[in-house]
Amino acid sequence: MEPEKTTPMMHIGELAERTELSLRTIRHYDEVGLLKPSGRTEGGFRLYTESDFSRLMLIRRMKPLGFPLEEMSELLRIITVLEQADDPSLRAELEGFIARATEQRQKLQKQLDMADEFLDLLRQR
Repeated sequence: MEPEKTTPMMHIGELAERTELSLRTIRHYDEVGLLKPSGRTEGGFRLYTESDFSRLMLIRRMKPLGFPLEEMSELLRIITVLEQADDPSLRAELEGFIARATEQRQKLQKQLDMADEFLDLLRQR
């Protein structure tokens, strides 16, 4: 009989440390269905996999771009489905997300440029 392959699991504290997110934020994402733990200990503590870590990092990277939780959830669903099979309609939706993220990034870059100009003005005083 072949031994059962197990996926290494981590507790929420390790996940929080690795992602630099608070326990409260991770619990909130669980409550709203954005990131469900892959397992639980016998005592009921949340357990997460590397796949969960990757998903949470994607969520963390979406956050500064202003995506609301509902859109984050939809984008994660699209990505999950596309990882299993290509779907032209979902691919088009993904392209829409990419366009919006690009636009938001440009706005953030403009804000950073203005902040740099401001700092330069202050340093010249």
